[in-house]
Amino acid sequence: MDLQLICEQVCNISRDVGDFIYDQVNKINNDDIETKGIHDFVTYVDKTSEEKIVKELSKILPKAGYIAEENTVSKKSKHLNWIIDPLDGTTNFIHSQPCYSISIALMQDDEIIMGVVYEINLHECFYAWKDSDSFLNGSKIKVSERKKLSDSLLATGFPYYDYSKLEQYMELLKYTIKNTHGIRRLGSAAVDLCYVACGRFEGFYEYGLRPWDVAAGSFIVKQARGKVCDFNGKNNYLFGKEIIASNSNIYNELVNIIQKYFD
Repeated sequence: MDLQLICEQVCNISRDVGDFIYDQVNKINNDDIETKGIHDFVTYVDKTSEEKIVKELSKILPKAGYIAEENTVSKKSKHLNWIIDPLDGTTNFIHSQPCYSISIALMQDDEIIMGVVYEINLHECFYAWKDSDSFLNGSKIKVSERKKLSDSLLATGFPYYDYSKLEQYMELLKYTIKNTHGIRRLGSAAVDLCYVACGRFEGFYEYGLRPWDVAAGSFIVKQARGKVCDFNGKNNYLFGKEIIASNSNIYNELVNIIQKYFD
């Protein structure tokens, strides 16, 4: 399996589907918006994008299965599965607000071996495959070298359906607002992770995320020499709904602070 070639093909698919998504941004109206759950929206654009992605991916690896946000395909494979978010940042999209993205990862058994995130508004394609560096539009990227949390810019996402840890989250937010260069909330976890990978952010944390939100981006961070874990400092961030990602220098400090509030 030539992962570099597959990655290039997935980048092209992401760009093509991204063009479709961008073309639809001002055509959405309230009648096109469905509610899957509290503050969890879906449109025909999400579903059509996923169908387009699945159709093209099936040509690359016909036997692979899928873990896809909109469940337009139910095929699963024992060893090889695509993890797809056809439109990460739907709320931004329906309000014509950047940013929003496409996220596609390839998982072999329990290991992510390739990831692509395409930020549609800036035409930025982040990608990596097993044993490669991470790239942005053909150029190598890596995490920043800032050494202290106090010198860092962080990203997070607000809880949108699971408010069970909201009090702890708000206390942590107060701390990070006071003790860092600032906090940003872009609205696309996949892009947040890629911004960590290329050094625009030093760290990112959020709870309540799904595998399709983090699979590709977390892999790109790791290939960019960053570190990723759950809130316990363990590796259950893909399916555990908690994630911390950062450069290697602030990693321990950031994990310790988050554990203090989410113990």
